[in-house]
Amino acid sequence: MNLKRIDENKDLQSLRDKCKRFLNYHVVLMMEDGQVFDGIIESVDEDGVTVLVGEDVIVDEDNNQLRRGRQFGRPRRFRRFRRRRFPLNLLLALSLLQFPF
Repeated sequence: MNLKRIDENKDLQSLRDKCKRFLNYHVVLMMEDGQVFDGIIESVDEDGVTVLVGEDVIVDEDNNQLRRGRQFGRPRRFRRFRRRRFPLNLLLALSLLQFPF
């Protein structure tokens, strides 16, 4: 039983070190419950990691005819980042987000 706790602490320390190496990088986080997030690691401490999580936003501007005509009736899309905190013990995997060249 004591060995298992040591292994868990070693795994958490390894994950914490990896988060520190990827500080300010755009990463993909996989949680134990299967959720997947992408974001930028902002800070890491003993218990968790703070991430700026990206979310897509679509704005439909039906009321503004001038802008609507200029954009050919398509809604505007942009990406917003919100700060979220994740406990390290719920984080299953972490990897750099790969961008195609």
